[in-house]
Amino acid sequence: MNLTRDRLRQVGWAAVLLTCAALTLALTFKVNAVKSQVRLTERQIVALRQDKMFLETEFETRANQQQLSSLNAVEFGYQAPTSGQYLEGERQLAGLGKPRAPGAPSPIRVASAAPVGEDASGAFPAMVSPLSGKAMAAEPSKDGSRKPITAATLRDRLSQVDGRGAARE
Repeated sequence: MNLTRDRLRQVGWAAVLLTCAALTLALTFKVNAVKSQVRLTERQIVALRQDKMFLETEFETRANQQQLSSLNAVEFGYQAPTSGQYLEGERQLAGLGKPRAPGAPSPIRVASAAPVGEDASGAFPAMVSPLSGKAMAAEPSKDGSRKPITAATLRDRLSQVDGRGAARE
């Protein structure tokens, strides 16, 4: 009898251990399933926060556009361009220019350097406005009068500046 009782006790303990192992395995699967649901819910929360942030930005942008539109209309009087404001071609663009004043020089088409054999100390031609015909740039002298910039003056100024544009000492 003892042998049967010991054998029954061993089988009982094996059954208890097997039941505990099965419950532990079931509990592990349940915990992993809950963890998976938690991760999925966290991802959804992050996605919803991003959507919320996107919608808030969109709302603020549209509210700002509405505010800018009312500010433009009331304060500045800005309006959106109309179809009549667009130009059809170069001729229409050229038609918007002002005519030259009488006596104004013709527009400069090509720039050229003076030949080497000529006198290099001569003055540069005065800058003249094509609209008004008046001289635009002249160098002030020490007595307050304005005189045109000469090539020699320009050469002296360039010799005082190094390659980086800084004045030499």
